Amino acid sequence: MKNVARSVLLVEDHGELAETVGAYLEGSGYIVDYAADGLTAMHLGVTNSYDAIVLDIMLPGVDGLTVCQRLRNDAAVSTPIIMLTARDQLDDKLKGFESGADDYLIKPFDMQELEARLEAVIRRSLNLEKEYAIADLTMNMDTMEVRRGESLLPLSKTLFNILHVLIRESPKVVTRSTLEKELWGDEPPDSDTLRSHIYNLRRIIDRPFDSPLLQTRQGQGYCLRVDNEH
Repeated sequence: MKNVARSVLLVEDHGELAETVGAYLEGSGYIVDYAADGLTAMHLGVTNSYDAIVLDIMLPGVDGLTVCQRLRNDAAVSTPIIMLTARDQLDDKLKGFESGADDYLIKPFDMQELEARLEAVIRRSLNLEKEYAIADLTMNMDTMEVRRGESLLPLSKTLFNILHVLIRESPKVVTRSTLEKELWGDEPPDSDTLRSHIYNLRRIIDRPFDSPLLQTRQGQGYCLRVDNEH
């Protein structure tokens, strides 16, 4: 069982297949967003935080290869991407990897294989970053320790998970809804719960120190950044 719900962007223009894949992944505990065309996929891929993207190559408007290239090259999105396609030629696979895809799955595919590949690319992406740092704040994913300077900061599991999302996405703003989805899936607690956790996180990581890092952006969400970052 996953401690934190995994979020996936499913990009597929075939409605019946998208519904089948989405229902299977949601039944396995994933949070699934859906896009039926390339432009929507690029918008969601840039503005939201996902653990993985499942991306069909053949899309109306902007094709999947272009979507992948633009996410990687123009928007610097590092989210793992699994390409879906009916093509089975080596040249098409190579084009997929050259565009920045992490894995490739040929239609028709088994749902269990898709889930296994999703878990594999997500694990690999998480293991790439063993330690995060912003200014003098560090988070070590091996030791589960958070420090500012030489001070070890005591964080609950929930506060640790919130900080992990914020420092992973820094300096981008993370919306309230994204944080709530990452923490509690589709059943978040009442609206004051996240605000209370943010208050406690700020009290621990910022208030004893000279330079605050946790910022609230009214009407947008939260971010970790130093004051001179824009």
